[in-house]
Amino acid sequence: MRILVTGGAGYVGSVTVERLLAAGHGVIVVDDLSTGHRAAVPPEATYVDLRYGDVHAMTRAFVEERVDAVLHCGAKSIVPESVADPALYYHENVIGGIGLLDAMVAAGVRRLVLSSTAAVYGLPDIVPIPEDAPLRPINPYGATKASLESAIRWYGVAYGIRSVRLRYFNVAGASDRNGEMHDPESHLIPLVLAALEGGRPVTIFGDDYPTPDGTCIRDYIHVLDLADAHLAALEATAPEDARTGPPDGSEPVALNLGTSDGYSVRAVLAAAERVTGTPVPHRVGPRRAGDPPVLVADARLAGAVLGWRAMRTDLDAIVGSAWEWRRRHPDGYRV
Repeated sequence: MRILVTGGAGYVGSVTVERLLAAGHGVIVVDDLSTGHRAAVPPEATYVDLRYGDVHAMTRAFVEERVDAVLHCGAKSIVPESVADPALYYHENVIGGIGLLDAMVAAGVRRLVLSSTAAVYGLPDIVPIPEDAPLRPINPYGATKASLESAIRWYGVAYGIRSVRLRYFNVAGASDRNGEMHDPESHLIPLVLAALEGGRPVTIFGDDYPTPDGTCIRDYIHVLDLADAHLAALEATAPEDARTGPPDGSEPVALNLGTSDGYSVRAVLAAAERVTGTPVPHRVGPRRAGDPPVLVADARLAGAVLGWRAMRTDLDAIVGSAWEWRRRHPDGYRV
């Protein structure tokens, strides 16, 4: 296939591009580098500097690059930022996403995988969370992803776009080539590693939750496992593949990705200390509003549909791969 990856210069996108290339697919990366890094794009991929919501430019790119399928990783994804500036998130994630869908329809591209989020569930009633749990997002980031998921469903009904929506929580770790480097950073593992490098101490937001050590538990997935899931989902969007519904795209598939287990905040700190041999500077702060004690995905359906399961689940190995990448790239993607 020739696969166009939006956000392919970002953390998740760039590692997935590596995986798609290794599987023998042609890859076109679309990224405006607002948060991504040009150096993260492998030289074997074609890079196009575009905003994925630009309908006319994207339609032209789809046609000129003879695109067969789309992996949509491009999005704004920082929860506090989404609360402070919901307009930005609705413009980028919803309006931009609709522009991408319109360009696909115009160019006759009918295969799509959305890199979505388990934030669409909000505060779930059941943990581990199944795919049929109600979508009740509690922040604009989750709400915009849920809105785009809904649009993709109806575009499938009307225009025959076959799609898979992949929902996951915390992505971590690194490949040999690419790792996590955000500015600002909001994810726990890179914040822990930055603290070990002399940065700001990590804040544990609450240590009185009803969990074994009092801190929140989250489901962590290695970025390489996520890349494998993206590849499997893209291949499953073929019109003749019954796993992803009828050929007309009228029944899109939503799948959770995760380990069906989880690690607490203190467990992450302990893993980092084992990996590095250094205590993690940290402090305990008050709970954050809306933080549930446990968020873990029920990922059994992804196994049944895609034959996928998380293979790299050891927390020390996940943290260790991120640490090794930072050690090899002390300046990140800056050259």
